Amino acid sequence: MNPNDAREASQKHAADKGQVGARADTVPWGYRPGIITAITVFLAFSLAFLRYWGFEAPGHWRWYSVFPICLMAASVLLQLVALFRALRLEDVQPAVYRVTVRWFVAAVSVMVAGVLLAAFEVALA
Repeated sequence: MNPNDAREASQKHAADKGQVGARADTVPWGYRPGIITAITVFLAFSLAFLRYWGFEAPGHWRWYSVFPICLMAASVLLQLVALFRALRLEDVQPAVYRVTVRWFVAAVSVMVAGVLLAAFEVALA
């Protein structure tokens, strides 16, 4: 069998499965743009919340206000790492993509903890 016949047979097999142009060792198209969009939207929310809570919200800072702000700042750093990983070309590989998603989930978890701590801090005032 010559190489052209093998390539055509492979493309026909992929077309039969509805995977035209898809490879088994890459994530399906749409996963990367989706995770990049999710990270950037959540990063924008995080920065907007930090700006409001840190500079515009009424009230006074107390010594225990440091804990929520540290958690939220750590979350922003984790989100930036996740965004950097998502923009890398290697992120089309499923194993690398899974690690990027774990970074993003960790960033979201830390941000939720920071926002909850901020809410309790405001409630104590």
